[in-house]
Amino acid sequence: MDPLPAPAAADALRATEPVDARRLARVRWRARRGMLENDLVLTRFLDRRGADLTEAEIAALDRLLDLPDNELWDRICGRGERDATLQPMLDALSRA
Repeated sequence: MDPLPAPAAADALRATEPVDARRLARVRWRARRGMLENDLVLTRFLDRRGADLTEAEIAALDRLLDLPDNELWDRICGRGERDATLQPMLDALSRA
């Protein structure tokens, strides 16, 4: 019988697995914004890549969705604070 993976190894594996449909639906709901520009970028991104997002990407997207609309838009446009942990997700959103 194979031993169970260490917690750190299990977390790393989970971070690369596709996200489940319920979690994706929750993120899609949170992505509905009051600012049309954000709404369009987020919806387009989730339509194209939503099914392939990993847990780590969803976590980064969740952090971005915690921001107010104007700050989120500034970050998508490359203005405002830089956060190295969020930059890969911001790059993906700006390409959407």
